[in-house]
Amino acid sequence: MDYLQKALATFNGGMWYGWKTHDSDGNKIPNSERMQYQHIKIIKDGATMPTEAEVNAKIQELKDAKQAAIDKKASGKQKLKDLGLDDAEIKALIGA
Repeated sequence: MDYLQKALATFNGGMWYGWKTHDSDGNKIPNSERMQYQHIKIIKDGATMPTEAEVNAKIQELKDAKQAAIDKKASGKQKLKDLGLDDAEIKALIGA
């Protein structure tokens, strides 16, 4: 999952950014290195650049939410097992 792009999309109402292709000295930025905070460029009028700290906080929020969902699913499966259901029954109920 690309947390940087998911986080950036939460600012300024969606697709407000792109990626620089050249650095400030005019050197081409390799594609493998372009998707980093320092290479963000604003492509939507009126958009403002979030700080790197704001972006990193949003990334952590997204990661925490994903982990919480994973933990809740595991907890739910365990509760079903505690009620006496076997793995096949649990899979039939929740699809995983």
